[in-house]
Amino acid sequence: MSALGTAGTQTGTGSQTPSGGAVRRWLRRWGPIVLALVLALGAALWTARGGERWPDPLDPRNPGPQGSQALAEVLAELGVEVDVVRSADALDEAEVDAATTVVTTRTEALAPSTYDRLREAARPGHLVVVDPDPALTESLDLRARRGTGSASATGCAPSLADLRLDVDTHTSFTGPDVADRCFITADGAVLVELDAGDGDGDDSGEDAAGGRVSVFGAGEAFSNDQVLRGDNAAIGLRLLGGTERLVWYVPDPADATAAEAPTLTSLLPEWIGPGLWLGAIALLAVIGWRFRRLGPLSTEPLPVVVRAVETAHSRGRLYRRSGDLAHSAAILRRAARADLAERLRLDPHADAAAVAEAAAREVGRPAADLLALLDESTPPSSERDLVRLAESLTRWRREVRRR
Repeated sequence: MSALGTAGTQTGTGSQTPSGGAVRRWLRRWGPIVLALVLALGAALWTARGGERWPDPLDPRNPGPQGSQALAEVLAELGVEVDVVRSADALDEAEVDAATTVVTTRTEALAPSTYDRLREAARPGHLVVVDPDPALTESLDLRARRGTGSASATGCAPSLADLRLDVDTHTSFTGPDVADRCFITADGAVLVELDAGDGDGDDSGEDAAGGRVSVFGAGEAFSNDQVLRGDNAAIGLRLLGGTERLVWYVPDPADATAAEAPTLTSLLPEWIGPGLWLGAIALLAVIGWRFRRLGPLSTEPLPVVVRAVETAHSRGRLYRRSGDLAHSAAILRRAARADLAERLRLDPHADAAAVAEAAAREVGRPAADLLALLDESTPPSSERDLVRLAESLTRWRREVRRR
């Protein structure tokens, strides 16, 4: 028995050894591939999650084609400290100094009070405004011209001009407060630097190192799908990576004051009021032109003679096609009442009760029978009832006519 048990034990051990070896061989062969797939899937899910969380264009955490995550990560790899703030309170706590660049990209969310806080917080450093919306452009006393083309780094600072960079133009700016221009076009410049005191009402003059405001009109060059085209990457790195620290401010509409909340009137275009007045005046003019005063009816002979029976048959077919049993019954009852009132020498406007009593005395039948037929409050429920009503009224009219 012991020998058999030993043999059984050895046989079981031998069967487990090949199985464990097969698992190890499978892991050595396919393990790295499975691990790579899991990591790739995790990265894809993480990227998709980031795109859903920060979907705005030129957002530094948006990995989608319209985001700017690639530029932000490259700046961080080059040693620039990139801080992303998403509220005005967080911007106030960012402690901007002369070695800091502040960039804002979602300018449509900037209310006037929010821009004032941004300008005040970024005063010690360099403020870069990318693709300002029309309201902000007007508040900066700039005139924007839209157009496509290419511009070279003429008139730029040495950090850009020495590299002979080119940029695809989208918006160019001109204005009385422009101190320096870069990437000059026929309509202005894609990159302009404003005077140090612009935008805050203080023209006393800051030191040359602080208070700079640059406006860049080709923000698409910083997007993930365009940053590798041409010289876009070099321009983004030179413009935003010129200091040791970059504060990327993504405005929040909730930072606006209650008085700056948009109203229905503010959302409407300026031409809507004059347009409505012009439309009303045009409508009144058309009414006056096409208006015709209705005078008294005029009679004229018919070109042909139509037999009365044909007219009655035509109207009957129309009533039948419309299926309006109540209207047809009302016409029959009114015609019978008018005929009976004329035969009995009653007032043409006599009511149904008076006509029924006079007709009943004339033929010697109960007045309630005729009154039930002349009552318009009980319309027929089917065409058969309508036919019965017409036959009954015809019999009453014949009996009265024979008397």
